[in-house]
Amino acid sequence: MERTSNRALPLILAREFAANVATPFVVLDADGTLVFFNEPAEELIGQSPSELGELPEDEWKGRFSVERRDGSPVANEDTPTAIARRERRPAHETLVYTSLDGIRRTIAVTATPILEREDELVGVIALFWEVAGE
Repeated sequence: MERTSNRALPLILAREFAANVATPFVVLDADGTLVFFNEPAEELIGQSPSELGELPEDEWKGRFSVERRDGSPVANEDTPTAIARRERRPAHETLVYTSLDGIRRTIAVTATPILEREDELVGVIALFWEVAGE
């Protein structure tokens, strides 16, 4: 995940910010590629950034099944990160993620686009946290 030389400055700064906060945090580029996640996010993702490297959207989303709390499935294009990227607006939802190892977690996710200029999308940041007692 050290490939930042061709990245827009706001994406590089988002990565630096993520590396220095205790909230689980991921940084995606404009194509949805997972370019960075911080240490607190490792538990949900199941590996460290150095182990995974950059992952295209279909690969990192393929590590989870996602459903709403009522059990209805959530399509990849309906997740907060996809909405933030597509509609260039913040999106928030509490969803149930089941990782490849079968662990289910109820996670609140807030995603927001990173815009370099008015409408020039350079990426998305997503903060998430496990919802206690669910």
